[in-house]
Amino acid sequence: MQYWLLKSEPDVWSIDQQKKAGSKGAPWDGVRNYQAAKNLKLMNKGDLCFFYHSNIGKEIVGIVKVIREAYLDKTDKTGRFVAITVGFVKKLDEPVGLDKIKKIKKLSHLSLIKQSRLSVMPIDSKSWKILNKMGKI
Repeated sequence: MQYWLLKSEPDVWSIDQQKKAGSKGAPWDGVRNYQAAKNLKLMNKGDLCFFYHSNIGKEIVGIVKVIREAYLDKTDKTGRFVAITVGFVKKLDEPVGLDKIKKIKKLSHLSLIKQSRLSVMPIDSKSWKILNKMGKI
């Protein structure tokens, strides 16, 4: 299993909307960055992802699971980009803010900090455990 972080602006798609979609899931589409799209293609069914609210909040707010691997993104007229489908797993009782993440030296290598504009990124298992602990999971 691999771990990931998916960013969404909460006024576009929020953790509450993802929760309403439930375990049947919803497409994670609209990704137009080539590196982020490459990461989507690397995801496997069952992989877990942090759900991160970007711009508003800047915090990890939940966990979702990949329930369908990469397929052509129906919102992309060019046919170059892919989407995945993710299902809701849980909402964090205590969101983990970017400000707190930046203070942890063991997390300083994360793309979340080094490539702040990247919307889909891998998370190594050690960092996954640290972030889960920070979110009281």
